[in-house]
Amino acid sequence: RMDQALLIVRNELPAQGLRLAALSGACHQCLYQVLAFIPPSNGNLKKPGVVAVMVDTQHPLTLLLNSSVSDRELCKIQYHFGEFGNYSLVVKTLSTSTKTVSCDLVINEGPINSYLPILFAFLVYMGILALLIAGHLFMKIDPVRNWVYKKLNPRETDRLINSELGSPNTTDSVSRDPTPPLWSTASRQRLRSLDTFRGLSLTIMVFVNYGGGKYWFFKHESWNGRLCSPSALCSRFVFIMGTSISLSLSSMLKWGSSKQKVLGKILWRSFLLILLGIIVVNPNYCLGPLSWDNLRIPGVLQRLGFTYLVVAALELLFTRSGAESGILETPCPALQDILPYWPQWIFILMLEVIWLCLTFLLPVPGCPRGYLGPGGIGDFGNYPNCTGGAAGYIDRLLLGENHIYQHPSSSVIYQTTMPYDPEGILGTINTIFMAFLGLQAGKIILFYKDQHKEIMSRFIVWSIVMGIISAILTKCSKEEGFIPINKNLWSISYVTTMSCFAFILLLLIYYLVDVKRLWSGAPFFYPGMNSILVYIGHEVFENYFPFKWKMQDSQSHAEHLAQNLTATTLWVVISYLLYRRRIFWKI
Repeated sequence: RMDQALLIVRNELPAQGLRLAALSGACHQCLYQVLAFIPPSNGNLKKPGVVAVMVDTQHPLTLLLNSSVSDRELCKIQYHFGEFGNYSLVVKTLSTSTKTVSCDLVINEGPINSYLPILFAFLVYMGILALLIAGHLFMKIDPVRNWVYKKLNPRETDRLINSELGSPNTTDSVSRDPTPPLWSTASRQRLRSLDTFRGLSLTIMVFVNYGGGKYWFFKHESWNGRLCSPSALCSRFVFIMGTSISLSLSSMLKWGSSKQKVLGKILWRSFLLILLGIIVVNPNYCLGPLSWDNLRIPGVLQRLGFTYLVVAALELLFTRSGAESGILETPCPALQDILPYWPQWIFILMLEVIWLCLTFLLPVPGCPRGYLGPGGIGDFGNYPNCTGGAAGYIDRLLLGENHIYQHPSSSVIYQTTMPYDPEGILGTINTIFMAFLGLQAGKIILFYKDQHKEIMSRFIVWSIVMGIISAILTKCSKEEGFIPINKNLWSISYVTTMSCFAFILLLLIYYLVDVKRLWSGAPFFYPGMNSILVYIGHEVFENYFPFKWKMQDSQSHAEHLAQNLTATTLWVVISYLLYRRRIFWKI
């Protein structure tokens, strides 16, 4: 099957059975898992004991062979098997006098290169990009543009030529570019970089949710770790949501909306997001929207809705006139975009203290205090039912086991059996913190309006600060830090690390799109303008054609990748068509 190889174990040892166990390189402090028992050869070398097993090819494996009689370790092999490869492990005695055992790994049939579809897809998209760039450059040539316009609008061209009042050189008719300009004074008020950032995060989120070609590195991390995965980029959607909150609230208040009216909009939008998440975007919506017995209560939209409510209400409650324009005097000029908002910062820090206290001080039955591990076979199998520590315990206690996510990413490698929800209650506290850091980015844009150097320098400073905090919390280690980077827990180190990269990414997009205007933000700008529609649409229509179809070979990465990229591209195209027709779904 996909991500598997065939291993044939040949036991040529006389009168001695073997026990084969394996340990994944991605499983931290895990127990060896028994794969098979291999019978002895009974002294007949022509008929050795043979067993065939399937082994994982996603991560390097450590194979351990023990004697089934004395439990003596005979050999240990570390190897990264290739997908669809055929291997033999031959166990035999080199010397009858010393009883030295030899374990030889032989490749019977070489594995396939399962990464070639990624290279092919990359070349296809680069070819499309090159064609679009070439077409854009050709359209800048007047004869070419006029010829294209004539072919697309033959009646209008003939009317101008045949009209007594018309003129072939009327610049606003014939030579006008039929497409709307990428930059206009009306759209200049809206920062395209924010929509581009949001659209980029959303597009990657859609691709990952559709399966990412079934490649393990496109999936969510099993527990601690991986910063550069596409699934980690999805979390930056929360960051840019905070940035948008700052700009939108400032705009509404400047246009004369009262705080009561704005608060009503905040409450209504939060309610709609939570309602859509529970009723529409739900794993078991096929059982009926009100199938309460196993309805999942937490979810992505639910968390976004609650986070939006807290961050937006907090900003509305403590906003001060003159702070965004720099009128208010502050004792420290270096902190002039922070000190006017000290009440919000105190509230956020109090939330973080609550998260720390609950995470490390709350007693969890059967688990050590402050446990942050995956449970299952992790931590040498000592805490199999402690998945997520306090975070998992709070969700199971308040929401019930049937109302949270039943198949967490830790269940594959760590073989956990407890339900655990990555969008649970405790992690929402740190989601609020990340959105608040995005809010701070929006305040910087407002405070230093049109002062590009100051805005970009502040982004760099914030990125460095977040990076330093992350380095301290993690000790620059995946597993050995005080608080490891963990998306399932939404740990504080995960938030600071993702925010560090979010500030840098926003800086780059802001520089390219809004400062130098070297890039219009396309194609990510379009889904960023219709983010709610794209997210809900891709969830609801996930199993419908043309987003999904019956595959010829369901065990092929190439077919899965083609299907997932096609579905993601379709949503980008749909968002572009909606943008052209000025159709935007706002909540």
